[in-house]
Amino acid sequence: MSLWTSAAITEAIGGIASQPFDVNGVTFDSREVGPGDLFIALTGEATDGHKFLTQAFDRGAAGAIVSEDVANPIVRVGDTMAALEALAVAARARTSARIIGVTGSVGKTSTKEALFAALDRAEPGATHRSVKSYNNHTGVPLSLARMPAASKFGVLEMGMNHAGELAQLTSLVRPHVAMITAIAPAHTAFFTDESAIADAKGEIFAGLEPGGIAIIPYDSPHRDRLIGHAKPHAARIVTFGLEAGADVRAIEAMRLATGATFVTARIGARELSFTMKQPGMHWVSNALGVLAAVEAVGADLGMAGLALAELGGLQGRGARLMARIADGEALVIDESYNANPASMRATLAVLGAESAARKIAVLGEMRELGEGSGAYHAALADPVVEAGVEYAVLVGPEMAHLAEALEGRVQFVHVADAATAQNSLNDILAPGDAVLIKGSNGVGLAALVASLRTSSTGDGTI
Repeated sequence: MSLWTSAAITEAIGGIASQPFDVNGVTFDSREVGPGDLFIALTGEATDGHKFLTQAFDRGAAGAIVSEDVANPIVRVGDTMAALEALAVAARARTSARIIGVTGSVGKTSTKEALFAALDRAEPGATHRSVKSYNNHTGVPLSLARMPAASKFGVLEMGMNHAGELAQLTSLVRPHVAMITAIAPAHTAFFTDESAIADAKGEIFAGLEPGGIAIIPYDSPHRDRLIGHAKPHAARIVTFGLEAGADVRAIEAMRLATGATFVTARIGARELSFTMKQPGMHWVSNALGVLAAVEAVGADLGMAGLALAELGGLQGRGARLMARIADGEALVIDESYNANPASMRATLAVLGAESAARKIAVLGEMRELGEGSGAYHAALADPVVEAGVEYAVLVGPEMAHLAEALEGRVQFVHVADAATAQNSLNDILAPGDAVLIKGSNGVGLAALVASLRTSSTGDGTI
């Protein structure tokens, strides 16, 4: 059965179809088009999707949503962005799936992927999720438009960097369960303080369906503020965390020799023991949130525990690879996708727990931190030292603040860009080392990871 027919698309968005067609996927990126896809030609400030229609149809697009006449199967509308949103609304309206919305300053993509793994383990092929980090004003409606009508569960990630954004996104998603992973300094250039970030994240609860459930991090200093945002909209509020008092909490969390963590969690009156493959207490917290959401939608907790035990790291968010170095190998922890003060501290702690000949950190600057950026960068000095880092490669202008704070404490080099960082790392990396690579995505440290992956064993992941 097709994902959308031209007749269903036309009904949803109010356009005019040039001819009948069926599609099996939806995208607005011509580079992602596959056979049978629907291509939506969005028009933005930087580019116009109509310029890539030939490329899209050459790659096998079965149809397109456009705002100008094209000699291909199309649905023509006045505004393609409005059409994408209308298609998302129709997709949400036609499904009876239980929908989970996920947001947070840190951990939302990883938690979304863990939730998908947990639900898919119990109901193979019946769970839909956002792909990549499609969590903004275009990514969320695209993820909804891609959801098969017969899905039993949907896991949608929502992000924001300004107040009001989540209110709009959650009105599209209309979740039955809304989860906040954590509140931390991120995008602080656009907010007065962390409380303002918590208020903006709390907007997710306004979209809850009647009878909906809010899931809130118990350990957060903003817990009560978040509960206040949830109360007017949620029929039930569930907390998760490491501290006593959380509705879903870890009563045991023991690090194993493999780096994994053995966890016993209490979910209401039930207990579940499982091994969390991903290292770090931040991942234990993520897992507790996952269990809270699985219980909230009535899925199988035992299967969720098995899925968590098998969950590997995501590229750019904790994936691990063994890179060939001279006559041996070095462990590479890939956290290159994003960075903020909280995630920097968490991943430095993971590096600190590794058994390695040396611990090396390649740290890219953290962006969108506003006037407090210098202080946030300098404050990483203690976590770097506590992790036992012997050599640090600091990348980007804002890392000058950390360089100054590390003077005389840790050997380091401060470089301007990722290409120079790669040369610096190549000069020092040796067999037996463990290296953490983390920074804001715009720094470009993913290219450094990619260069190491080409020299890794097998597919590079462990």
